[in-house]
Amino acid sequence: MALYTNDSKDRVREAVDFVELVSACTELRRAGPARYEGLCPFHDERTPSFGIDPTQKVYYCFGCQSSGDVFTFVQETEGVDFKGALELLADRYGVELEREQEDPGEADRRRRRERLLELLTRTTAYYERYLWESTEAGKAREYLEGRGLGEEILREFHVGYAPSAWDRVLMASRTGGFSVEELYSTGLAQRSKENGQPYDRFRSRIMFPLTDTRGRVLGFGARAMGEEQRPKYLNTSDNDVYHKGLHLYGADLARAAATRAGEVILCEGYTDTIALHQAGMRNAVGLMGTALTGEQVGELARMAQTVLLALDADSAGQEAMLRASSLAAKRKLELRVVALPEGTDPADLLQREGAEAMTAAVAKSVPFVRFRVERVLAGGDHSSPEGRDRMIEELRPVFATLPPSAMRMELTRMVSGALALSESLTEGLLAAEGAGAQRPSAARPAGGSGPGGPSAGGLSRREDTEREFLALCIASPEQGARALESIDVDEHFASELLRRAARHLRDGNLSEPMADPPGPGGLEEDPELKGLLAELIVQSGREAPRPAMLEVQRLQLEMARMDRKIHQARGQQDGDVNELAQRRAEVKRDFDRAYGQVLEETGNRAG
Repeated sequence: MALYTNDSKDRVREAVDFVELVSACTELRRAGPARYEGLCPFHDERTPSFGIDPTQKVYYCFGCQSSGDVFTFVQETEGVDFKGALELLADRYGVELEREQEDPGEADRRRRRERLLELLTRTTAYYERYLWESTEAGKAREYLEGRGLGEEILREFHVGYAPSAWDRVLMASRTGGFSVEELYSTGLAQRSKENGQPYDRFRSRIMFPLTDTRGRVLGFGARAMGEEQRPKYLNTSDNDVYHKGLHLYGADLARAAATRAGEVILCEGYTDTIALHQAGMRNAVGLMGTALTGEQVGELARMAQTVLLALDADSAGQEAMLRASSLAAKRKLELRVVALPEGTDPADLLQREGAEAMTAAVAKSVPFVRFRVERVLAGGDHSSPEGRDRMIEELRPVFATLPPSAMRMELTRMVSGALALSESLTEGLLAAEGAGAQRPSAARPAGGSGPGGPSAGGLSRREDTEREFLALCIASPEQGARALESIDVDEHFASELLRRAARHLRDGNLSEPMADPPGPGGLEEDPELKGLLAELIVQSGREAPRPAMLEVQRLQLEMARMDRKIHQARGQQDGDVNELAQRRAEVKRDFDRAYGQVLEETGNRAG
């Protein structure tokens, strides 16, 4: 895989407005001279513990220990690797990336993919222009208007129209320098079975561009306008750039809103998704006419931890919900069902009753397991023992996802009452054949490794002083450099990770702690150190620089070092405990004076 030059990475990092970037995922407010804070986008919380440094462009959450820089943030929120994050930011901020020397074969494949994507982008623009400017597309405009969709939102989704002529896209693309082979590779053209001649695959259809999370067009969903046209919906087939089941419709436009809201609405159709966005529900995505896949559930999980299923109540919608439940359990997603009137989809409800009705339906969403239980009980045969047995059989897999809990108890009582069975018998019947599997949970782990790598929060309390000292060195670089030179890293720091951080800062990186030295062994190869540095930078921005407090922390480190030496000396026959104790007393007097100065400064500021 081709790599980009370090200069390219630096130019991208410099171009990013980090406050703007993070604000797309969570609301920020200024909380210090070099700090903004807000609710963490990586775990559920009510009190802000997430902070960023807009100058150093790093973030850290004191709640879940998620940390990193601009690239890490995009990797976690967009679900891409480092290369994808770099390319996404370069696109967004208009930075041209330069590549290192790459393998000729890899270079050819990259250039070919770029050409195919360019062809799809040009074709999207052509379809969009044709929808709004041609007489032929008048019926399509009337249909979209009849579905309650306005021009502004349709243009945002780049909806278009494919003309009825068999060679419009073919000829325009050939004129633009693209080959027939490239048209075949993107699914825009196909070969006639009769004479082998190429022709446009999409004709007389409303065109919905299918994009990746970066908004790049990979293919199309096309709705027929003629009554005789079959199929009604025709999608791009799998090819070199488009693979069915990997993406969600509108994900590039919904991601930021879904992350902020902590929930994403999943519907079935293109018009449903567009209608929800038009109504202000910007966290909506669509299935793109495919059965829900594991890759799509992974995409949902990267957006939010709660998925609201706004699917049709018909058998296909029910099947999609069941599959979603099975896949979501592996991702620890919370599934809730938005109950829609029978035979109604979100676009219908919005058009008939307005945004208020849809908003109310979303607000009344229920956990998937409750919805399933209510549906089975409502549609089953209560008049015979066989009918009740069939309902128990249908409900057993649902209860298999529920551990002992208040929810399970409540639903058991519901089934018991509806089927006129005792609670104990109902519980026994429902628990048969493997009940008790773990239920999906909406909560992210509060500890463990965050996006920036292994958590720096695992450091012991004894090391809090060491962290505070390094953060104060960053806050006052000039005084911090002198303080770092005055200590012995190996003796003053108990943690190997903190020793690495101290050496990194001492080596001329106090002004730019995230600076990555050239050559091997940089921060990208040490995610643990990178995460700790992000934490220290954010911590340093909480208050104005205080050199006096830096001296207090330095002396605390020295006292801790003396305590360790005294402890070691007591275990040795030739250890000079008295001399060490005397030295420790001198350090303590210096500490008391320095701390007194800090208290005096604090009192003066308060006065």
